Amino acid sequence: MWKRWLAMGFLAFVMIFSSVSHHADGSRHVGKPAKVKTGLEILLEHPDRLKGKKVGLITNPTAITRDYRHALDAMLEAGIQVVKVYGPEHGVRGTEQAGDEPGSFEDPRTGLHFINLYGKQPGEMVPLFDGVDVLVFDIQDVGTRFYTYIYTMAYAMEAAAEAGKPFIVLDRPNPIGGVKVEGPVLDPAYRSFVGLYPIPQRHGMTVGELARLFNEEFFPQEGKKKADLTVIAMKGWKRNQLYEDTGLPWVIPSPNMPTTDTALVYPGTGMIEGTNLSEGRGTTRPFELLGAPYIKGWELAEALNKENLPGVSFREAYFNPTFSKYAGETVGGVQVHLEDPERFSPILTGLVIIEKVKQLYPEDFAWRKDGNEYWIDKLTGSDRVRKKLDAGVSARKIAEEWEGELKDFRKLRARYLLYPPKGHKQ
Repeated sequence: MWKRWLAMGFLAFVMIFSSVSHHADGSRHVGKPAKVKTGLEILLEHPDRLKGKKVGLITNPTAITRDYRHALDAMLEAGIQVVKVYGPEHGVRGTEQAGDEPGSFEDPRTGLHFINLYGKQPGEMVPLFDGVDVLVFDIQDVGTRFYTYIYTMAYAMEAAAEAGKPFIVLDRPNPIGGVKVEGPVLDPAYRSFVGLYPIPQRHGMTVGELARLFNEEFFPQEGKKKADLTVIAMKGWKRNQLYEDTGLPWVIPSPNMPTTDTALVYPGTGMIEGTNLSEGRGTTRPFELLGAPYIKGWELAEALNKENLPGVSFREAYFNPTFSKYAGETVGGVQVHLEDPERFSPILTGLVIIEKVKQLYPEDFAWRKDGNEYWIDKLTGSDRVRKKLDAGVSARKIAEEWEGELKDFRKLRARYLLYPPKGHKQ
């Protein structure tokens, strides 16, 4: 009898253990990844909603189905008449590096015009939409305010409103989750194409939810026409899910966003772009490898690990970027090792990294300038982070000071959430 009970106990243990899967970063979730259906997959189940319409598709390589078919191919196969294809920063095919302007060309396979929208204002976009009845947006975002795809969407929505064209957003998950909201809210005086509207650095919204927020709140405030907007929502996505929990394949959204770990650290280490440190562009671990030739890796790693930041550790690292800052030079610094995404605070982590480099290397550290403007001010949405760090205010104290504005933003965004939280504190 005892052998039977032992066998049953072992079988139960195996069943429980087998239901626990691991994220690439080592964290775990219980159960199999959910099968989230994207807005694209919902559209393909009902392609007749675009019957007889000439469609302009705004997209890049991330717009795929679960079986890896691109939106363009899947829509054409479903009988949807796509007549033009438009691309954001990095281009329709995702080949261009940050800031490079993709070209426009005729696709040799489909014969369709691939048209660049990056760098164009809404007024410049309007004539590009000639011959199109409806615009469809399908691009995977990464959940950070200074990632530019959401502003290509906003400008295209403005242009669609001016041109009298309906605008459809095919929603996709926020890969870093839809619960946490972190970081400073942008001051409109510092608006740019890496931050157009007063939203936090980590906004916790999907592109569909952001489209609703922009259309209903910010367009009217600026005296702009509202777009004829439709969001085709996902099925099965929950706000507390990270991308690994969705069961969807990951396609790199841009050349320096290779993994979901990159997306998780990016809201914080993306701020390194505003300094004279390398943010790891030109390596295989952008935004996880950070440093400069003047940094002693062991010294910085030791200082950062003493801070006991939640969910993350640092290892001394050395790298030689193939392009961007310090290309061809040996760079000393650290690698960010993400251990627990639930506890990890990317923006506090990014601030502490900058704080420690400033303390250890005051003669060498510098803020990056874009003409007469500080790039860090554009990324953080005002000059307060830079000025407070320069004044010696601690990173933790700075992070505490924006809690009030985050509370106000949570109330605002609640009106536009398509996937209400259930049992999860916002």
